Amino acid sequence: MPKPPAAPVPQTRLGRLARIGVAAGELAMGAAAEGLRRMARGQAPDFGSALLSGASARRLAARLARLRGAAMKLGQILSLQGDELLPPEFAQALAILRSQAAPMPQEQLRRVLAREYGKGWEKRFARFDWEPIAAASIGQVHRATARGGRDLALKIQYPGVARSIASDVDNVAVLLRLLNLLPFDIDVSGVAQEAKRQLLQEADYEAEARFLEGYAKLVADEPSLVLPRVHWDLTTRRVMAMDFMEGEPLESVREEPPRKRNAIGTLLERLMFRELFEFRVMQTDPNFANYLYQRATGRVVLLDFGATRRFEDDFVASYARITRAVIDGDRDRVAREAVRIGYAAEGDDPERLKAAVDVIFLVCEPLRHKGPYDFPASNLPMRVKELGYDLALRHGLVRAPPPQTIFLHRKLVGSFLLLARIGARVDAQALVLECLAKAGAGRRR
Repeated sequence: MPKPPAAPVPQTRLGRLARIGVAAGELAMGAAAEGLRRMARGQAPDFGSALLSGASARRLAARLARLRGAAMKLGQILSLQGDELLPPEFAQALAILRSQAAPMPQEQLRRVLAREYGKGWEKRFARFDWEPIAAASIGQVHRATARGGRDLALKIQYPGVARSIASDVDNVAVLLRLLNLLPFDIDVSGVAQEAKRQLLQEADYEAEARFLEGYAKLVADEPSLVLPRVHWDLTTRRVMAMDFMEGEPLESVREEPPRKRNAIGTLLERLMFRELFEFRVMQTDPNFANYLYQRATGRVVLLDFGATRRFEDDFVASYARITRAVIDGDRDRVAREAVRIGYAAEGDDPERLKAAVDVIFLVCEPLRHKGPYDFPASNLPMRVKELGYDLALRHGLVRAPPPQTIFLHRKLVGSFLLLARIGARVDAQALVLECLAKAGAGRRR
């Protein structure tokens, strides 16, 4: 996919609101035009389905991608939850938000660096590459060489992103509700609050640097994982300086023999279970761009710790218990824990509770499977989508997931896709049971 051209990041609240308003207008006009075209073909002018068409979603995604910041990040989150929330065409179109964003023009980038480092900032570097290595929703990454020869990656935040988070999230949430883009009664206000909390953390690069250093200590016993060092003398709240890490895209693991693919898949799956049940700290954004593969050593590089999330003990304990209950095939225990977590509610009728348990058992198929699970051959995502869409939309039986789970779900879904993409077969059940045993988690209560 070609890189998008540079585009200025809108910085004022009014300017960003206006662009979201334009997006809403484009969606409505596009849906009206599609309705007229259907009438001309002798079809019923269904405004709702026209609004949820792939063309409408592509227009919305293009607008959010140019806004960047929280508006784009919320679109990314929505796209990852899209199999359960949105028609396939809409979810597919929004998936472009998970690819590279438009970078800042050089003039805007210079102003950002001057504000963070002060006048004459160029003297800190022997070389600065103006072409970004990557551009995402919150910031872009540049390679540079510091005076003294340190080879660095500089993560530079887009201007205005931090102060626009609350208004961006609120405006996009209003847009989704006004245009009825969410087909069932999801708690938009709860999701918005959770998104604001997480995004405010992601916008603080000093906090991310501390997470990175703390995480490096947690995985120090995993020699196949490597993390960059933070360079604090060049790190601010809006610029983060790290070692530049060599490596290939994680997808290149698929070129390796099956034994190597399975070993890398096992490493990543074990890491996810350790994050939840042992560390209680999780990097919740499994974007492929956040990993590199070093073929010569077989090591995996972990990048980007802005989306790191700490979990409360009670939250982890509930997931441990429901995991053990799923593996044991105990539907009654799964139902009780589903109510504790919020996937079901106290007083739900038996049919609704059964639907929640059915979905949980299905999505946990890799954990229920004895022996290596064949992630690339699995059609589980399609089956989950079909069941969830049917139960939620046709029968109104499945509740929207609790807002506090959205970033955990992002990691769980993304990790499945990672293992499928690299072609790994992994014994997920054995890994999670080992992790639960070490952490002493998930015992009956």
